[in-house]
Amino acid sequence: MKSWTPNLRDDGKPLYVQIAEAIRHDVETGVLDAGDRLPPQRSVAKLVGLDFTTVSRGYSEAAKRGYIDTFVGRGSFIRKHEEISEKADPRRALEEDPNMNMPPEPDDPALVARMEQGLTHVAANLVPLLRYQSIIGSRQDRETAARWMNINGIDVTADQLAITPGAHASLLSILTLLTKPGDTVICERVTYPGIRAIGAQLGIRLIGVRSDDSGILPDDLDAAIQEHAPSALYLNPTLQNPLTLTMPMERRQQIASVLDKYGLPLIEDDACRFVSSDAPPPISQSISELGWYIAGLSKCLGAGLRLALTVVPSGLSKTHFTRALQASNVMASPITTALMARWIEDGTAAAVQKFVRKEANRRQNLTAKIMQDQDFVGSTEAFNIWLKLPEGSSRTDVMSHMANRHIGIMPSNAFTVTGTPDEAVRVCLGGPISFNQLGEDLETLNYAITHQNWVP
Repeated sequence: MKSWTPNLRDDGKPLYVQIAEAIRHDVETGVLDAGDRLPPQRSVAKLVGLDFTTVSRGYSEAAKRGYIDTFVGRGSFIRKHEEISEKADPRRALEEDPNMNMPPEPDDPALVARMEQGLTHVAANLVPLLRYQSIIGSRQDRETAARWMNINGIDVTADQLAITPGAHASLLSILTLLTKPGDTVICERVTYPGIRAIGAQLGIRLIGVRSDDSGILPDDLDAAIQEHAPSALYLNPTLQNPLTLTMPMERRQQIASVLDKYGLPLIEDDACRFVSSDAPPPISQSISELGWYIAGLSKCLGAGLRLALTVVPSGLSKTHFTRALQASNVMASPITTALMARWIEDGTAAAVQKFVRKEANRRQNLTAKIMQDQDFVGSTEAFNIWLKLPEGSSRTDVMSHMANRHIGIMPSNAFTVTGTPDEAVRVCLGGPISFNQLGEDLETLNYAITHQNWVP
């Protein structure tokens, strides 16, 4: 281990930035060499008279700029001189939003090469894909998508299916058909923030109903239907965002019975269906005449595809839905649709799905180890946790403290439809952040909560 103390300059920059720049300076002047292991962050904090969190942010900034590599359990090491750059990790070169709940990105060169081969295959027949296509996807692509859904426990045919430019587009089109301004839609009290945004845009009133560990409560749902006369129920029953809970079969059957009793349409947003390896059958399958079903591909293959597979209720013509979809989105991209189909056909989709499940489980295990003294809810194949904060900690503390980190955090008020938001945050474990960087950021968060050591 290298004996090293950062030379901090009084230049007005934040102290954590000065630490990162001190590492860069000492590499350029030969004080630090490629492969040198930096002292532990707590040791540096003691040497320079700073708190641990400031030094930790400095190391994180140095890693972000490409000066060091950090490994959980091993420490931080100076990168090779030719690799050092002012630029961030190239995987973060695009301005992604770390607060979006994204799956871990494939980092196996063989798998990435396989994914790229699919793009090469699509590009070989590019010109026809630049034309306007069927609004709901070609028959061939819908048949391929239907086979993929059947493999994953969703009973559907190509005739029932529409390929749309993402789950958000499907939700907007469905709600445009089912509601008018001033109507009510029931959902869980803590739910996906996208439905709140769409509701606000369309002038829909959302009513949140209580849930337990199995999902929305049937008796409370029944009472809410009688009281509010809603136009639909919105649910996210598999690896629910943000609580990570999956509704068991018995509860799904109870919810279906309540909806059937009142003839109330269901909008089943199964965003993580392809991530979960053991989710029960969709609720909408048991009430097919009432159920709208959306299976997005963002959580298993990649958000950049902007694709979702939407099932229209049985006995209902797709014409009205197609028109609503066309009015707001025209069609899904033929290029990404062709890539999806190719990946399904050649097995790449299944390989990516397997990677995401395995890596999500690995990151959940890492989180359980680091955050073992904290109060949080997670699930084996989810790529986020719901972190309940102890007395003395607030959502504002966490958001401010972790603002310059790679890890994505959203406060509970973004998800809360009814009532006072809990002092809790959603912590995202996926996206471009590496496994090692995730571990470092979780250590920082855990230390701050444990010691109530917040950076203003």
